Amino acid sequence: MSPDEGMRSLLERCTFPEGGARLVCAVSGGADSLALLVLAVSAGCEVTAVHVDHGLRPGSAAEADLVERAAHRLGAGFRSESVFVARGPNLEARARAARRSVLPAGAATGHTMDDQAETVLLRLLRGTGPDGLGAMRPGPVHPLLALRRAETLEVTLHAGFDPLDDPSNRDPSIQRNRVRHELLPLCSELAGRDVTPLLARLALLAGEDADWFGAEASHLDPTDARQVAGAPPAIARRAVRGWLRGDGPYPPDLAAVERVLAVARGDVLATEVAPTTSVRRTAGRLRAEPLAGRAGGRPR
Repeated sequence: MSPDEGMRSLLERCTFPEGGARLVCAVSGGADSLALLVLAVSAGCEVTAVHVDHGLRPGSAAEADLVERAAHRLGAGFRSESVFVARGPNLEARARAARRSVLPAGAATGHTMDDQAETVLLRLLRGTGPDGLGAMRPGPVHPLLALRRAETLEVTLHAGFDPLDDPSNRDPSIQRNRVRHELLPLCSELAGRDVTPLLARLALLAGEDADWFGAEASHLDPTDARQVAGAPPAIARRAVRGWLRGDGPYPPDLAAVERVLAVARGDVLATEVAPTTSVRRTAGRLRAEPLAGRAGGRPR
């Protein structure tokens, strides 16, 4: 297969927007994100590469220079952003949140099938449902989910770039690294096959199921106690969870949702669902109210 044929084959498995579309790509300088940049340009997108410096490694600001040179060589735009992330617990999650805060909505990332498999296992370890198993959804935000990490490295090297090696990817104190270097290889050994495609397929199927349940739940009024009580449990849970979540970043836990379902059925009159919020059934309606003497509360 010629290099051009190889590139076309990879692009057929990617989920970039139509040629000519504007696309911001988060590019750290590693193999995956550089491959994202190369492939996005090859797909005909009008690309801007954004490098985010977290300030966590000596000389990290200089990494933006590599990304800028790569972007200019490929004919893409470039800009650099800086964020501050203090060292401490949950470093990976806080760095991700800081990065997202300076990237526009819809920015593309270079996550691969290998990242997807790791995410599924991490969510299983932490406790999750269908939405969590769906992990990252294929589309313009995650266009490389059908590619393997070895393929993105090949794209990067073939394009003539020398990708950066982030030593934090080998830090065993980061849970994702232990999943990557210990748990996934062990799972593959026990299965007698590479389980990464299996986990990626599970994520795809779970995501499609979750989207269908979400569409069904959107037809249910989560404040109508009779509707909620009479709906299939899977639909009722999803509607109530979305209502309780509101505009917050995280959904309530399953125990809180089940307590609200008990209120809808009339098993109890009210329940506490958060430190400052209760849900009460009044005249057939579910109402979220601030608890007496406590600030806060969710919109009704």
